[in-house]
Amino acid sequence: MSSASAVQELTTKPPSDTKAVLFFWASWHEATAPPKGSTFKLYETLATASTSASSNSISFYRIEAEAQPDLSAQYNVTVVPSFVLLDEGGKVVETIEGADDVARLTQAVSALRVRSSTSIHPASASSEAAPAPKSSSSVPAPTSLDQKLQSLITSSQTMLFMKGSPTQPQCGFSRQSIEILTAAQISFGTFDILSDDEVRQGLKTYSDWPTFPQLYVHGDLVGGLDIMKEMAEEGDLAEQLDVPKLELHPTPSSSVE
Repeated sequence: MSSASAVQELTTKPPSDTKAVLFFWASWHEATAPPKGSTFKLYETLATASTSASSNSISFYRIEAEAQPDLSAQYNVTVVPSFVLLDEGGKVVETIEGADDVARLTQAVSALRVRSSTSIHPASASSEAAPAPKSSSSVPAPTSLDQKLQSLITSSQTMLFMKGSPTQPQCGFSRQSIEILTAAQISFGTFDILSDDEVRQGLKTYSDWPTFPQLYVHGDLVGGLDIMKEMAEEGDLAEQLDVPKLELHPTPSSSVE
């Protein structure tokens, strides 16, 4: 693996002792082709952010689909781009075709990161239908902080957690995020994380994303500034996020007789 990239080229079956995300691409599909394809750059950005997010390691690979037909067949890949998420046992957790739903991919990677290694054992499948065990190790009920965060995240269809306010951003990253959303004519809500340290620290754990700003759409984490930049460069940001654009009404001007 190159030290400049969090994405490794893969030509054989990935190791079965680590969680992994497989990105299937094709040389003829310009958007997926490394190193400059927009989809590849988006994937690389997500890989870099996820690799530094926590100690729950995930390996990120790229696979040239047509050059590796055995791997494509093994994971039932018929279109590019395709993203295949594997647990520590090598079992397919989820397959995402296409790159339109970035929020879904980001959420899937976050879910894979926190996925318990015990969940790969067959016994866990049957236990899902069994009554919850009455022990101290049971998953705790959502705390009031969880409920508060969920309420904030869903308070607007598009929600940005930033430093400062739209009119007075307190860091360059937050300012750039505001500029990107505004340029895309997207209506959004904001929350100043500097005003509430409980929310600031809680969000890092809640979404397993360590940095700010954080963008949420329809209640799902999209990512940070790098993800927003990549999406904006790729095309219409509002369309990719599946949110409506603001209708801009030009100021009426007097006609010249």
